[in-house]
Amino acid sequence: MKKENDEGIYRPKYRYVDPTTRQAEIRESAIWWISYYANGKKVRESSESAEIRVARKMRKDRLAKKWQGQPVGPDVTRTTLGELKQMLLDDYQANGRRSRVIKAPLGHLVDFFGKDCRAVNLTSDRLTAFVAHRQQATETEPGETAKPGAANATINRSLAALKRAFVLAQRAGKVGSRPHFPMLREDNRRKGFFEHDDYLALLEHLPDEFRPVAQTAYITGWRITSEILTRQKHNVDLDAGWLRLEPGETKNGEGRMFPLTPELRQILEKEMERTRALEVANGQIIPWLFHREGKPIRTFRRSWLTACKNAGLIGRIPHDFRRTAVRNLERAGVPRSAAMAMVGHKTESIYRRYAIADESMLKDGAAKLATLHGVDASKPKARKVVALTAQG
Repeated sequence: MKKENDEGIYRPKYRYVDPTTRQAEIRESAIWWISYYANGKKVRESSESAEIRVARKMRKDRLAKKWQGQPVGPDVTRTTLGELKQMLLDDYQANGRRSRVIKAPLGHLVDFFGKDCRAVNLTSDRLTAFVAHRQQATETEPGETAKPGAANATINRSLAALKRAFVLAQRAGKVGSRPHFPMLREDNRRKGFFEHDDYLALLEHLPDEFRPVAQTAYITGWRITSEILTRQKHNVDLDAGWLRLEPGETKNGEGRMFPLTPELRQILEKEMERTRALEVANGQIIPWLFHREGKPIRTFRRSWLTACKNAGLIGRIPHDFRRTAVRNLERAGVPRSAAMAMVGHKTESIYRRYAIADESMLKDGAAKLATLHGVDASKPKARKVVALTAQG
């Protein structure tokens, strides 16, 4: 029953026409609605319930959020996971970021919750249930090995994507408060390196068109897909001696230059000669520095796996070149600030993750320490003379 102070709570009336008699009458809806003012406009919402207590609680919650400065309105409660996903994809496209890297993390969320799941129902306990689900091993047929659950880093990518989507939705007034996101501890930093012999063995089994790419990655430590395979001939300045990345082409948005060492210069000059010969033979212009018969190299996964297998280097990944380049710069004694600028690390904390001391570096350190101790032991110890004062 409606009370006298139930202002803003009502059951809307509507006109009903009897299909038999064609007589019209005014009826009252069984569903309670609420109304309130937000941002200077009157907002009407259905409580979706025939019980007035539900409408009272709903209006009280809306007013409380309004006084706290939180977004209120129908969109706040009706926004779905599918809409959050689209907001994030639009944000990636508007900022020139590759949306493909975010589609898989978002897909796992949609698979678990459903695209029609409302944002208000994505509570912390349900997110924890999502984490537990992703961590579970996949069941298989008897006798088969179960597929392990997702790694913490993989799960965190989904949670981070959802968190960013909530931020965008809050700015648009589409959701209220954000839930707590149960981010997991990540301890998956790889420590793979290419020793020089391993590197040479890998080169022997790589296809001819990809071999100079691997050589460039080994020297520069640049990212293969986004920073090496995207290079064009005009990015090489043989006269000045630089290989260049323009501003906006790198992960941190800053330009970068790598000096042409004698080995790197020889690699790039040979590649450009091969390109010129192919241009003359086919009567075409090839802008790419590295290419496969004049076409840009889009993928190399199969070639990489085959070469690693044949070289006895199973488990190695292209990103190991980046760690190797940093280690080589450390071994060569290149100042850290210069090394960071060459490889493309913006902060020293990230650089230190790659500058991992390996076994040979530790042995070199021990040898230097032993030399120091040997020098100290060979020096004669000076005796301390204490002067005696006369007594009496």
